[in-house]
Amino acid sequence: MTQPFRDRPNALPWPPMIYLAAVALGWLLQQVDPFDAMDQALAMLPRTVGLALFTAGVGLDFWAFLTLRRARTTVLPTAGAKALVTDGPYRFSRNPIYLGNTMALAAFAVALRWGWLLLLLPVTVAAVNWLGIAREEEHLAARFGADWTAYAAKVRRWL
Repeated sequence: MTQPFRDRPNALPWPPMIYLAAVALGWLLQQVDPFDAMDQALAMLPRTVGLALFTAGVGLDFWAFLTLRRARTTVLPTAGAKALVTDGPYRFSRNPIYLGNTMALAAFAVALRWGWLLLLLPVTVAAVNWLGIAREEEHLAARFGADWTAYAAKVRRWL
């Protein structure tokens, strides 16, 4: 049975669950078998790099949240969009919230010196693309048709 993408993109909030699972798995792997070489490489960066990246990621998230709120549409990945938002950070990225979350995840890896978490980053992005973004884009295409197609042709998925 196909997902009714016109009504909502997902039944489960996949992207937040994926990011939390990456942190949990990264922590578990660090406890079981630390990735010493990668951890030492990350230790060469000052922790302030992680803090700056985290601040930028969370700042991008808040900007995107506020932009969605102003447009009176949802921020939830399980709810249907009421408006196609193309301003604010959505001028530069179709997914600024996921971009901000990915930046925050990379920041945790740097600040905590968790090599495993850094290695999980591409897997996390692939899972968010597959279980979150692809479904959300099908939802937006079904909901907004030609307006979505024109916007998607102008603005990149990530950056």
